[in-house]
Amino acid sequence: MTSSKPSFYITTAISYPNGTPHIGHAYEYIASDAMARFKRLDGYETLFLTGTDEHGQKMQQSAEKEGISPRELATRNSAEFKRVDDEVLGVSYDRFIRTTDEDHYAASTAIWRRMVDAGDIYLDKYAGWYSVRDERFFTEDETELRADGERYAAETGTPVTWTEEESYFFRLSKYQEPLLDFYRANPDFGGPRSRFNEVIRFVESGLEDLSISRTTFDWGVPVPKDLTAPETDLDHVMYVWVDALTNYITGAGFPDTESESFRRFWPADVHVIGKDISRFHCIFWPAFLMSAELELPRRVMIHGFLHNAGEKMSKSVGNVVAPADWVAEYGLDPVRFFLLREFPFGQDGSYTHEAVVGRKNSDLANNLGNLAQRSLSMIVKNCEGMVPQPGERTAADRRILAQAEELLQISRTAYDMQDFHRALERTWFVLGETNAYFAEQEPWKLKKTDLSRMNTVLFVTAEVVRKVALLVQPVIPESASKLLDALNIEASGDAGVTNASGSGPRSFAAFGEELVPGTSIEKPAPIFPRHEEKTD
Repeated sequence: MTSSKPSFYITTAISYPNGTPHIGHAYEYIASDAMARFKRLDGYETLFLTGTDEHGQKMQQSAEKEGISPRELATRNSAEFKRVDDEVLGVSYDRFIRTTDEDHYAASTAIWRRMVDAGDIYLDKYAGWYSVRDERFFTEDETELRADGERYAAETGTPVTWTEEESYFFRLSKYQEPLLDFYRANPDFGGPRSRFNEVIRFVESGLEDLSISRTTFDWGVPVPKDLTAPETDLDHVMYVWVDALTNYITGAGFPDTESESFRRFWPADVHVIGKDISRFHCIFWPAFLMSAELELPRRVMIHGFLHNAGEKMSKSVGNVVAPADWVAEYGLDPVRFFLLREFPFGQDGSYTHEAVVGRKNSDLANNLGNLAQRSLSMIVKNCEGMVPQPGERTAADRRILAQAEELLQISRTAYDMQDFHRALERTWFVLGETNAYFAEQEPWKLKKTDLSRMNTVLFVTAEVVRKVALLVQPVIPESASKLLDALNIEASGDAGVTNASGSGPRSFAAFGEELVPGTSIEKPAPIFPRHEEKTD
């Protein structure tokens, strides 16, 4: 039975499991998870895909060094990425896809066939500079000869080697004008605009046909034998990016384009990716889909890199941080909050211990935590442990409630552009205004002079806390759930983990409903403890 809910399909980039996940991976997973949870809480039937990209020469070489098969390496390392998602970050994905999955082989073969049928694949010889680490070809002017006598990719700094071999090519040049037409018709296809403009300028400078198969290794999806040209007897495997990008339609149900899943969820609403792979997602992927006569995704969100105290994370420098270490140090919700609140998602960001602690103590403990603790404790002590009956509302009451009421639409608009920073910035502005309102109204004095007015102030403050708690469930799900528990809001859904969160008193559908006077509440335990430095 087809759901009556609107649909929403979000994907992360699939990670290359040549090593272990670091906080940069967590940044993308957490942002995508917050986006998926928001949509579920807002009544969307949401499909959230993440996983691992397991083929390619780099994986084969790494496996050989360890004396194991590429599949063994992929299985071992993929399990570690999944463990971090499940046990460390609590990511609410619906499918963790592996490019070694059987249905993904079928999907990759099917899209290759479609591109052949479109006349867009041909056999030729490739000669050029190739980076094994980037799984990417570079033109001469995209490389540089350094003092050590070796040639490197100028953009990524990785070594490149001259490669000559037979290859199948994709007629990427054919799609230069169709891509530019598509960009003009869909100006929000890539975000943020500054990064999308870089993609557009690259396409405007001219596109060359793309080598999309390899014969020097065999760890990949085989090119279908019945589609190989008669003039070759070599075994080809698909270029890893053809295979990797196809995962997004595999997850939706391709090649069964008539399936309920594919018809409901494709095209994807947003692919969330890092800036280093923007060309693959904004140029190659749309061109492959055009060739295969499939709809293009609606948006590609290109996030920046996460730096450690201003320096790029590097194993050689020794500043790579494991997600589990961060969560153990600060707690999961403070980590999630910091990553989405500290800087705009599309820009590069930098973190320090002091910055994380600052957000944890100031925004969470002092601002939201202190407001909730003070107001709810006063209700328990002075209102017989029940939500008070408010009296006539003053202009100050109406103003602060109106500011809180606007937060849902502000957040919807911001989340649709993956502008998490903006949504949280405005939410914490309203919390600051509410703290000022609470201090100015002085309900602790009103209990001696005007009980009705005290009740109104406490009701208004608690109502703002309820609205904020609903809205921050995607970002700090455990803490928000504790706040809603403290307000005795009936449990419904699971803070956006599944589509069950789309209805009930903890969904966004209940945002406009106010607290019910007479509802009993218990004295809240502190939800946001201040950070304490660990001592040896």
